[in-house]
Amino acid sequence: MDKLETIVEEIRAEFEVKSGVRDAALQRSRTLIRHCANAIRAAHRGDFGDCQALLATAGEAAREMTADLESYPDLYHAGYTQDALKEYVEAQVVYAFIRDGDLPTPTDLGVESPAYLKGLAEAASEMRRHSLDLMRQNRLERAEEVLGIMDDVYSQLTTVDFPDAITGGLRRTTDMLRGVVQRTRGDLTTAFRQEMMRQALRDFEERMGVEEGDE
Repeated sequence: MDKLETIVEEIRAEFEVKSGVRDAALQRSRTLIRHCANAIRAAHRGDFGDCQALLATAGEAAREMTADLESYPDLYHAGYTQDALKEYVEAQVVYAFIRDGDLPTPTDLGVESPAYLKGLAEAASEMRRHSLDLMRQNRLERAEEVLGIMDDVYSQLTTVDFPDAITGGLRRTTDMLRGVVQRTRGDLTTAFRQEMMRQALRDFEERMGVEEGDE
């Protein structure tokens, strides 16, 4: 029975260490998600300096969290950890899309493929907000380019046809992106039609002005 007590005590000590690592990972995941959300907001506002600083801070938090969990693969693959890394991918990709920059790779960001693909899908969905902002500014050509990016991402993700156990539930995220792309296409079509009507009205007013001047 002395051996039993020793065994249980060793396991208890192991669990205490692991519990501490888990608590730290939870805290870091919340911090990482907060930095990423703030970075995305800064990107939409056009505050790219603030966005870059927030992304740098988020990147450091992601690396620290990943390093701490290196010896605990079950904690690394836990939902809260992967969700935080997915948010990090989303923030980095949104910045790249808005700035029309190079798309970071999974290796660049230090994440595994499922988190990367889900972050990519959510970044494409987030670009709807940017597209709507462009429509309000009457920058329809750029809004159409953004829609093209969203459509390209959706088209590529539909080719990743593997079970959810492998992709981490990518199919559901891709399906949601499809709806976002369709709504954005409808909004952009309406915006183009409205602009065509406004241009036709301006042309008509100009012709009327010329005719009245000739009388």
